[in-house]
Amino acid sequence: MADGEVYFEFVQVGQQMRVAAIDAASGIEVIVVTPVSASKHQMQQVALAKLRKRLADTAAPPPPVSGKFA
Repeated sequence: MADGEVYFEFVQVGQQMRVAAIDAASGIEVIVVTPVSASKHQMQQVALAKLRKRLADTAAPPPPVSGKFA
C-alpha cells in the first residue's frame, strides 16, 4: 500500500463511530470503533494505522519449517 488509495466508511452507532478502512488495491478491510467526539482526522489515522499493520502482516513470508519429514 505504498501511497495507495484507501477508502474510508463512517457509520455512527450510538455514541461510537464505526470506521472502515479499505485498501483499494487488495480489498483488505479493517474496522475500528472510536468515540464520536474524536475528529474525523483522528478516526482516519487510527484506521489507517491498523490497515497498514494488517497489510504488513499479510505481506510477511511464512516462517521456514525446520526438521525432517518422514
